[in-house]
Amino acid sequence: MRAWRAYVIASELLRKQLNRELQDRHGLALADYEVLVRLSEQDGGQMRMAQLAGEVASSKSRLSHQIGRMETAGLVRRVECGDDARGVFAEITEAGRARLRETAPTHVAGVRAHLVDLLTAGDQTALAEIFERVLDHLGHPEH
Repeated sequence: MRAWRAYVIASELLRKQLNRELQDRHGLALADYEVLVRLSEQDGGQMRMAQLAGEVASSKSRLSHQIGRMETAGLVRRVECGDDARGVFAEITEAGRARLRETAPTHVAGVRAHLVDLLTAGDQTALAEIFERVLDHLGHPEH
Protein backbone atom coordinates (compact mmCIF):
# COMPACT_ATOMS: atom_id res chain seq x y z
CA MET A 1 0.00 0.00 0.00
CA ARG A 2 2.89 2.37 0.79
CA ALA A 3 4.39 1.93 -2.69
CA TRP A 4 1.01 2.29 -4.43
CA ARG A 5 0.04 5.47 -2.59
CA ALA A 6 3.45 7.05 -3.07
CA TYR A 7 3.30 6.23 -6.80
CA VAL A 8 -0.22 7.63 -7.26
CA ILE A 9 0.44 10.88 -5.45
CA ALA A 10 4.00 11.44 -6.70
CA SER A 11 3.18 10.71 -10.36
CA GLU A 12 0.20 13.09 -10.28
CA LEU A 13 2.21 15.84 -8.55
CA LEU A 14 5.09 15.35 -11.01
CA ARG A 15 2.79 15.70 -14.04
CA LYS A 16 1.16 18.79 -12.52
CA GLN A 17 4.57 20.36 -11.84
CA LEU A 18 5.86 19.65 -15.37
CA ASN A 19 2.61 20.98 -16.83
CA ARG A 20 2.79 24.13 -14.69
CA GLU A 21 6.36 24.82 -15.80
CA LEU A 22 5.46 24.47 -19.49
CA GLN A 23 2.29 26.54 -19.07
CA ASP A 24 3.98 29.32 -17.06
CA ARG A 25 7.03 29.66 -19.29
CA HIS A 26 5.59 28.83 -22.71
CA GLY A 27 1.80 28.68 -22.56
CA LEU A 28 1.89 25.03 -23.67
CA ALA A 29 0.16 22.13 -21.91
CA LEU A 30 2.18 19.01 -21.08
CA ALA A 31 -0.33 16.89 -23.07
CA ASP A 32 0.28 19.05 -26.17
CA TYR A 33 4.04 18.84 -25.64
CA GLU A 34 3.78 15.04 -25.55
CA VAL A 35 1.86 15.01 -28.85
CA LEU A 36 4.50 17.24 -30.47
CA VAL A 37 7.28 14.96 -29.24
CA ARG A 38 5.61 11.81 -30.59
CA LEU A 39 4.95 13.40 -34.00
CA SER A 40 8.46 14.84 -34.24
CA GLU A 41 9.94 11.36 -33.75
CA GLN A 42 8.10 9.92 -36.78
CA ASP A 43 9.29 9.88 -40.39
CA GLY A 44 7.53 12.75 -42.08
CA GLY A 45 6.36 14.05 -38.70
CA GLN A 46 3.03 12.29 -38.94
CA MET A 47 1.16 9.45 -37.28
CA ARG A 48 -2.28 7.89 -37.60
CA MET A 49 -4.63 9.41 -35.05
CA ALA A 50 -5.52 5.99 -33.58
CA GLN A 51 -1.86 5.11 -33.09
CA LEU A 52 -1.11 8.53 -31.60
CA ALA A 53 -3.97 8.12 -29.12
CA GLY A 54 -2.40 4.87 -27.94
CA GLU A 55 1.05 6.41 -27.68
CA VAL A 56 -0.13 9.25 -25.45
CA ALA A 57 -2.61 7.06 -23.50
CA SER A 58 -5.63 9.09 -24.62
CA SER A 59 -9.03 8.19 -25.99
CA LYS A 60 -9.55 8.80 -29.72
CA SER A 61 -12.27 11.31 -28.93
CA ARG A 62 -10.21 13.31 -26.45
CA LEU A 63 -7.22 13.29 -28.81
CA SER A 64 -9.42 14.50 -31.66
CA HIS A 65 -10.47 17.54 -29.59
CA GLN A 66 -6.87 18.13 -28.53
CA ILE A 67 -5.63 17.99 -32.13
CA GLY A 68 -8.40 20.44 -33.09
CA ARG A 69 -7.08 22.94 -30.53
CA MET A 70 -3.51 22.36 -31.65
CA GLU A 71 -4.57 22.85 -35.30
CA THR A 72 -6.11 26.20 -34.41
CA ALA A 73 -2.78 27.16 -32.80
CA GLY A 74 -0.95 26.11 -35.98
CA LEU A 75 1.09 23.38 -34.26
CA VAL A 76 -0.31 20.39 -36.16
CA ARG A 77 -2.56 19.63 -39.10
CA ARG A 78 -4.75 16.70 -40.07
CA VAL A 79 -3.87 14.91 -43.30
CA GLU A 80 -6.03 12.33 -45.07
CA CYS A 81 -4.52 8.87 -45.44
CA GLY A 82 -4.10 8.31 -49.16
CA ASP A 83 -4.52 4.54 -48.94
CA ASP A 84 -7.35 4.53 -46.40
CA ALA A 85 -10.29 6.91 -46.82
CA ARG A 86 -11.28 6.42 -43.17
CA GLY A 87 -7.82 7.08 -41.75
CA VAL A 88 -6.43 10.44 -40.73
CA PHE A 89 -2.89 11.43 -39.86
CA ALA A 90 -1.85 14.11 -37.40
CA GLU A 91 1.20 15.94 -38.71
CA ILE A 92 3.48 18.37 -36.91
CA THR A 93 3.90 21.73 -38.66
CA GLU A 94 7.04 23.87 -38.84
CA ALA A 95 5.47 26.07 -36.16
CA GLY A 96 4.97 22.95 -34.05
CA ARG A 97 8.61 21.95 -34.50
CA ALA A 98 9.72 25.45 -33.53
CA ARG A 99 7.50 25.34 -30.43
CA LEU A 100 8.95 21.97 -29.49
CA ARG A 101 12.53 23.27 -29.81
CA GLU A 102 11.57 26.27 -27.65
CA THR A 103 9.89 24.25 -24.90
CA ALA A 104 12.05 21.09 -24.77
CA PRO A 105 14.79 22.59 -22.56
CA THR A 106 12.20 23.56 -19.92
CA HIS A 107 10.65 20.09 -19.96
CA VAL A 108 13.99 18.26 -19.85
CA ALA A 109 15.21 20.46 -16.99
CA GLY A 110 11.99 19.76 -15.08
CA VAL A 111 12.20 16.00 -15.56
CA ARG A 112 15.82 16.07 -14.41
CA ALA A 113 15.18 18.31 -11.38
CA HIS A 114 12.00 16.61 -10.18
CA LEU A 115 12.83 12.97 -10.96
CA VAL A 116 16.09 11.90 -12.61
CA ASP A 117 18.48 13.79 -10.34
CA LEU A 118 16.72 12.38 -7.26
CA LEU A 119 17.57 8.81 -8.33
CA THR A 120 20.76 6.80 -8.40
CA ALA A 121 21.73 5.02 -11.62
CA GLY A 122 20.42 1.80 -10.06
CA ASP A 123 17.13 3.48 -9.14
CA GLN A 124 16.75 4.71 -12.73
CA THR A 125 17.34 1.21 -14.12
CA ALA A 126 14.92 -0.34 -11.63
CA LEU A 127 12.23 2.26 -12.36
CA ALA A 128 12.58 1.71 -16.11
CA GLU A 129 12.39 -2.06 -15.74
CA ILE A 130 9.36 -1.89 -13.44
CA PHE A 131 7.33 0.36 -15.73
CA GLU A 132 8.40 -1.49 -18.88
CA ARG A 133 7.02 -4.62 -17.22
CA VAL A 134 3.75 -2.81 -16.45
CA LEU A 135 3.55 -1.54 -20.06
CA ASP A 136 4.13 -5.06 -21.39
CA HIS A 137 1.47 -6.45 -19.05
CA LEU A 138 -1.06 -3.82 -20.15
CA GLY A 139 -0.24 -4.35 -23.84
CA HIS A 140 0.87 -0.76 -24.46
CA PRO A 141 1.84 -0.22 -28.12
CA GLU A 142 5.25 1.27 -27.29
CA HIS A 143 6.26 -1.96 -25.67
